Amino acid sequence: MANWHPENLPRENGEIVPMQTPEIISASRSTDIPAFYADWFFHRLKVGYSAWTNPFNGTKIYVSYKNTRFIVFWSKNPQPLLKHLDYLKQKNIGCYIQYSLNDYEEEKLELKVPSIQYRIDTFKRLVDKLGIGHVIWRFDPLVLTDEISINKLLFKIEGIGDQLKGYTEKLVFSYADISTYRKVKNNLEKNKIAYHEWTEPLMIEFAKRLAELNKKWGYTLATCGEKIDISKYGILRNRCVDADLITRLAWDDKELMNFMKVKILDIPSPTLFGETELPDGAILLPHNHYFISTHKKDPGQRQFCECMASKDIGEYNTCPHLCKYCYANTSKQAAMSNFNCHKNTPWGETITGK
Repeated sequence: MANWHPENLPRENGEIVPMQTPEIISASRSTDIPAFYADWFFHRLKVGYSAWTNPFNGTKIYVSYKNTRFIVFWSKNPQPLLKHLDYLKQKNIGCYIQYSLNDYEEEKLELKVPSIQYRIDTFKRLVDKLGIGHVIWRFDPLVLTDEISINKLLFKIEGIGDQLKGYTEKLVFSYADISTYRKVKNNLEKNKIAYHEWTEPLMIEFAKRLAELNKKWGYTLATCGEKIDISKYGILRNRCVDADLITRLAWDDKELMNFMKVKILDIPSPTLFGETELPDGAILLPHNHYFISTHKKDPGQRQFCECMASKDIGEYNTCPHLCKYCYANTSKQAAMSNFNCHKNTPWGETITGK
């Protein structure tokens, strides 16, 4: 569904260059754009394009926003988005927020995030602004250490979950897979964190107990990118960039629905027996409409990632949260060096201004 065929478009300096023109933007798996780069991103959105450096080959790639209809934000502190959301509404660009609202306050694993209560209050303010379904709670990743047991994780989750009742439909989580991610392992070891790997029995124990805890909330529970199948406990595999959720939130955007090849259909009138017959898999929408899912996994993502195709516009080694388990920063020094470059050139084509 993604349009990866570039168009020749002008940069600010007048140079004509090939630019990708995606309809759906991810901002971003690679860094926390809402927390640290929101002003930059919305400036670039108004300019009409930004650039990023391919982490695999170092090539600069230009991304035009001329066709952008929807943005998936990822953040641990999306409070800076609040002042920009009216602009998205003016431009008829939809969004939702993958909000990693963890509680590692006592253990100081997330050095630069605000207090847990501040972040919970931000969650509620965003929902009040955008509506239910637009802000998704993530407790991600679940980290086990000498100080953090399954009991403690569940206690932390319960404390947040109780306060978010009525503000979220879903809780997404992942088990920290430390041995697989070299950056995570290196960063934990540099910070002298006595971590424990998740084993399958521990994953299952956690899943069973979380499902039991969820009986009082009724959230949809889902894992992100996990191989283990824990569906017997009512826990799904998540689609973080989810075509069905995008349709639910932006079904009246005809241009976006045409791009996604989603047909919005009228619910038929009741039969003589007072029944309404809908096809299998029908997903209900407001005003007597429904649709059938056309969600397709992006083949470029990890094996157990269920996301649809989107264009991520962030860059690694740029996140100043400095979380001790970070997968996106090679080192604190690299992240802060790039962030300082950004501050020196805050409106540049790239996040870093390089």
